Amino acid sequence: MKRIITLTLGLVAAAGLTHSTAAKMNVVATTTMVTDMVKEVGGDRVSVVGMMGAGVDPHLYKPASGDVVKLQRAKVIFYSGLMLEGRMADLFFKMARAGKKVYAVTESIPEKDRLEPPEFEGHWDPHIWGDPSLWSKCIATVVDGLSAGDPDGKEYYTKRGASVVKSYKDVRQWALKRIAEIPKSQRVLVTSHDAFNYFGKAFGFEVVAVQGLSTVTEAGLADIAKMVDFIKGKKLKAIFVESSVNPAAIERVSKDAGVKIGGELFSDACGKPGEMHEGNGEKYDVGTFVGMVKHNINTIVDALK
Repeated sequence: MKRIITLTLGLVAAAGLTHSTAAKMNVVATTTMVTDMVKEVGGDRVSVVGMMGAGVDPHLYKPASGDVVKLQRAKVIFYSGLMLEGRMADLFFKMARAGKKVYAVTESIPEKDRLEPPEFEGHWDPHIWGDPSLWSKCIATVVDGLSAGDPDGKEYYTKRGASVVKSYKDVRQWALKRIAEIPKSQRVLVTSHDAFNYFGKAFGFEVVAVQGLSTVTEAGLADIAKMVDFIKGKKLKAIFVESSVNPAAIERVSKDAGVKIGGELFSDACGKPGEMHEGNGEKYDVGTFVGMVKHNINTIVDALK
């Protein structure tokens, strides 16, 4: 009898474990910013696989065969959109036609709030996350997508989504206070490529980049010479490299203009999950969106103020 009871309890425990594991919905996300957002909203009800890691440039990312397998196994797929993952567009279309639930999180952003750089007429600037308040609007698409895949969790996702929205808006307010330490004349952000237009609009920076909107094209000698003249004319204290972009062009500008590199910014990707940085008296995980924002703001303020 004792053996039968033990066996029964073991089966019950195993069944419980299997149910717990099965209860987590399989979700795939592309960029680190989208992956972090989905994890924050999905909580314990989802198992999120991020396709792109820290330092990966989504403009240039080519999906491998393993990525296709991940997408095929997912119940819900989230990507940034607005052609950020340009080389994956056909794959997302095929997955949607096959019946997968596929969502571009930037579908939540009204056209009136999107930027369209003159040099890229006809294409939206995809770097929405530069403005945390605007990026928070993408959370609605994540809540809807997760709820469609897991209707029983709708209330759970809605509640967590509201909490994530608040955290994004809170970090924006925190950033505004930090930026107030920089003299207005020095609020000029020089970076490798045009990933900070939304950032500049949200926080009152003039943003100038050596390269254009995408990293597909490299900066030429004329671009570098023009940037050097601009920096000297503005008497800037520092310029910045990006974690997901080759630093060669910025390093050349730094040398020719005689200006220091103020640090590395996270532009198209967050840092490594769990990697803690410290700034302005606090520690934060740069593998999260909020931590990424705090790192960037602290780096910029410390270099320019």
